[in-house]
Amino acid sequence: MVNYNGQLLESSSFFLNQENRGLQYGDALFETLRVVNGKIFFWESHYFRLMASMRILRMEIPMDFTMEFLEDGITKTIAKNDLTNTGARVKLLVYRKAGGLYAPENNDINYIITVSTLNELFYTIPGNTYKVALFKDYYVNADMLSNLKTTNKVLHVVAGVFANENGYQNCLLLNGKKQVVEAINGNIFLVQGASIKTPPLKDGCLNGIIRKELIELIGSLTDFEILEESISPFELQKADELFITNSISGIIPITGYRKKEYNFEVSKQLLGKLNAKARLA
Repeated sequence: MVNYNGQLLESSSFFLNQENRGLQYGDALFETLRVVNGKIFFWESHYFRLMASMRILRMEIPMDFTMEFLEDGITKTIAKNDLTNTGARVKLLVYRKAGGLYAPENNDINYIITVSTLNELFYTIPGNTYKVALFKDYYVNADMLSNLKTTNKVLHVVAGVFANENGYQNCLLLNGKKQVVEAINGNIFLVQGASIKTPPLKDGCLNGIIRKELIELIGSLTDFEILEESISPFELQKADELFITNSISGIIPITGYRKKEYNFEVSKQLLGKLNAKARLA
């Protein structure tokens, strides 16, 4: 079942057409949520990011688009798909209503909630090989729009094709200054000694939810310091660990880049603390 503007429809229903602005112009935002036994991980952070992103894109936020309203819609959609007592991946998509060309006729929105099953109830580290490469064909813009989780992700799609064609599990993306910005599907963190570094938003990385939560978490620890600083490609092979973060997987340790192999001891420590934080959030 799919939730379209609050109406629960069969997944096979036709409720979109060629006028859709998300399809025509990438004029859409989305949040990907992990839900376990009906609890949405870091829901407040997701909600406020969505609201801020809608304002930046000048979308009209409906009066009833409250945290409680959307949470209720998510909960009902999960229940209709018999996923209340297990793990669920939820995608909340918001797009501007049809009309106009590049300039829209209005700023009103539609929304869609879709769900699917998650096999793992909490964040885990699979322990399999996870090798990455730098993707150098195209670059991420170092601006505020790159911080948003929009449907305009063609660069990430092409990088994904490159990774598949060359036997990599992921690619690291660069901005125009040749700084490492993020991975295809999440933010990047670099561990060297007691320092943990992640690119600042001004470099063009996604304003990720797990990025935000980990920055807060690491900042509260005495064993490590967190740095929001630009990362040069030359630093990657000097690092003790590299890991990727996103809302579905939590922390994904990178095991290899070029001839460098990494351990993931710090990643495991942080993952346990992240799971504890998710239960309390």
